[in-house]
Amino acid sequence: MNTDELLSRALDFEFLTKEEGMFLFEHVPTAELAFVANELRKKQKPDNSVTWIIDRNLNTTNVCIANCKFCNFFRVPRHDEAYITTIPDYKTKIEETIRYGGNQLLLQGGHHPKLGLEFYVRLFSELKSLYPELKLHALGPPEIAHISKIGKISHVEVLSKLKEAGLDSLPGAGAEILNDRVRRLISKGKCSGQEWLDVMRVAHQLDITTSATMMFGHIETLEERFEHLVWLREVQSEKPKDSKGFIAFIPWPFQDEGTMLRRVKGIRNEVTADEYVRMIAMSRIMLPNIQNIQASWLTVGKKVAQVCLHSGANDFGSIMIEENVVSAAGAPHRFTSDGIQSAIREAGFEPRLRTQEYEYRKLPEHVEQQVITY
Repeated sequence: MNTDELLSRALDFEFLTKEEGMFLFEHVPTAELAFVANELRKKQKPDNSVTWIIDRNLNTTNVCIANCKFCNFFRVPRHDEAYITTIPDYKTKIEETIRYGGNQLLLQGGHHPKLGLEFYVRLFSELKSLYPELKLHALGPPEIAHISKIGKISHVEVLSKLKEAGLDSLPGAGAEILNDRVRRLISKGKCSGQEWLDVMRVAHQLDITTSATMMFGHIETLEERFEHLVWLREVQSEKPKDSKGFIAFIPWPFQDEGTMLRRVKGIRNEVTADEYVRMIAMSRIMLPNIQNIQASWLTVGKKVAQVCLHSGANDFGSIMIEENVVSAAGAPHRFTSDGIQSAIREAGFEPRLRTQEYEYRKLPEHVEQQVITY
């Protein structure tokens, strides 16, 4: 293969094959990949802005029967530390989020064996009645599949009723690596990769905006990473014309601290800063039909994430007022509203606060700064 020809095609927004993407990743210097990805970014996002959002990663429950080998957050049913978040707790945390300038919850939880569609419809409806302006970026394809399974109902019915109850957008949670060889080994209790993609197809048909993710750097092969990107691109190309589909892609490296993958299998996160920057660049190159690429400062830190802004990424994600799942596996980094804006400016860009739909919003006046604790 000819690298110059492949990069030229990439700059024309052509879909490169899995094999062509792997060839570029393995043979092209980081600086050259970053340059091409940055050129693509500038064509798709011509202003000099980097977006960010204020929200809170709040968990409906920590009870889960999926038994993922990379998760330290979940508890089995009837465990002493098991919980289901109550409405008073939601109110306390939502009102704190509003004081910090946020208007959205990233609301996720475990595969609770007894929490079905009725529970989530009631919860979403009550939260929306209490806080009509609150945006619910909630659940994810594995949870939708789980609700469908325990209720013996279709993905269409689940998503339709959740949207009616107040679901605004669907996160790309639980993608990990979409190849089922990997999923059988690290997340056997979750839906298959094909079902994950099928849930997203239904969401797009119902005009529910979604995002997509990839957690890499564990047991997957390079081929399986690029297969994942191609499958996402294919689903995005199938979306209805007026649907936003996958509005963003967020890749991050596996966090290994205390996980079963590390304790039992000896699998460690060995993704270097250079490798992460290269994956960000290749994400922009391989996904020309997904507009926004997010750098995961939570897992790679401020400086690496800043480099990613010159390597294809255009979004810095959330300040994450609360985040319990990835942090439980060792992700140590934190930002305040002032801190994330300063980091973006240091990298040479203008910070722009956004919604989940990637619309700009003004930072509310008199925003409190959350206290960072470690």
